[in-house]
Amino acid sequence: MIAKASLRYARITPRKFRQIIPLIKGERAEYAMAVLASVKKRASGYAIDLLKSAIANAKRIQHDVVTSDLYISNMVASGGPMLKRYRAASMGRAAMIKKRTCHITLELDVIKKPVAETVNLKGKEHRIRTRVKEHGQKGYKPKRSKAIELPKPEDQKK
Repeated sequence: MIAKASLRYARITPRKFRQIIPLIKGERAEYAMAVLASVKKRASGYAIDLLKSAIANAKRIQHDVVTSDLYISNMVASGGPMLKRYRAASMGRAAMIKKRTCHITLELDVIKKPVAETVNLKGKEHRIRTRVKEHGQKGYKPKRSKAIELPKPEDQKK
């Protein structure tokens, strides 16, 4: 994590905000800004402001950082306190309305660049380019667990 920005007590439900998180999590900051600008959700306005703040924080912490090298490494929307209101219900009762708030946290990180290494083969030095694929880069695939093979019904009869 190179930079972090948080928004507390946002007047939007966490459930509605979580709808836009999969669209931008793991993406480059510039691409995420373009995606959020095209999404017609109220949550995207909060996310754009938060992303701009995180980019500004990254530039303040590391002066040499380039915006195109930043990607969203983590984004979380957790519940905040609820504003409780009452409205009239049938038979003279009162029904509670919960106006929910949320706390949003966004973390940015720098995309790791490929590193060139030199290897000595048969007396000559060769440069080998090793690719580092981190979360958020094109071509990144998470490790999958091995599937468990279940016995077939035919084997159980024998």
